[in-house]
Amino acid sequence: ACVCEKNKRVTNCKVENGRCRCESIGSGVTVDCTTLTSKCLLMKAEVMGSKSGRREKPKDAFEDTDGLYDPECENSGAFKAKQCNGTTCWCVNTAGVRRTDKHDSDLKCNQLVRTTCIIIEMKHAERNAPLNAESLKKFFTDTITNRYLLDGRYITGVLYENPYITIDLKQNSTDKLSGSVDIADVAYYFEKDVKGQSIFHNNAGLNVSIDNEEVKLEKTVIYYVDEIAPEFSMKSLTPGLIAVIVVVVIAIVAAIVVLVLTRRRKGKYVKAEMKEMNEMHRGLNA
Repeated sequence: ACVCEKNKRVTNCKVENGRCRCESIGSGVTVDCTTLTSKCLLMKAEVMGSKSGRREKPKDAFEDTDGLYDPECENSGAFKAKQCNGTTCWCVNTAGVRRTDKHDSDLKCNQLVRTTCIIIEMKHAERNAPLNAESLKKFFTDTITNRYLLDGRYITGVLYENPYITIDLKQNSTDKLSGSVDIADVAYYFEKDVKGQSIFHNNAGLNVSIDNEEVKLEKTVIYYVDEIAPEFSMKSLTPGLIAVIVVVVIAIVAAIVVLVLTRRRKGKYVKAEMKEMNEMHRGLNA
């Protein structure tokens, strides 16, 4: 037997060829404990864990729009392009995030669209002085490469705009090294760490420390950019965005109405002016 340091959601661990290999809970797929487990297998294990009562249901587990769902995974650990909950189905990207409206089971998802860019945006608690941007960049770069085993070439930016911290991860399918971890898996491990729901065996979350000072994160949001734009209809737009669109349309209509009325008034003024000039000419001629 052995301990899977990178994933606590496993069972039946044993050493094979000097490496600890275990079965992922819920799927039975064998995972290599020397690297990160795929997000799809982790989500499946989390759903199984919450169903069986092995773990307490986190109070913020459903922060995302669609929340936690029981995914269909390939044997490789990748998400299947089409995911369903009963008779309701949708298409996902390589990060397992819904990229279409929800339809019935006849929905066709022709390919698993790759997520090429992930933006992690964090906000730290109010401080007396801003953080040192270079120290902050070094901390997150070192953390991502050492803790989550992501090659540094895929970290394309760490930006600090007090109080916001933004990390850009980019990884096209063409430049992804064989055997390298996927940015979607890194983002999932990172998200769980900052929420205090670490996937690592030792349960120790991520302690953000810049220049030997602990930094408290208040909010973390993850954005996904796919190589093919998502296919959402107007029905799936948020009420806020719909309200903005309505306001813009109303503003455009109002502007057109004002323009038409202005032109009508100008036309009347010109006609009145011409009428007065004609009357003056007739008076002079008389």
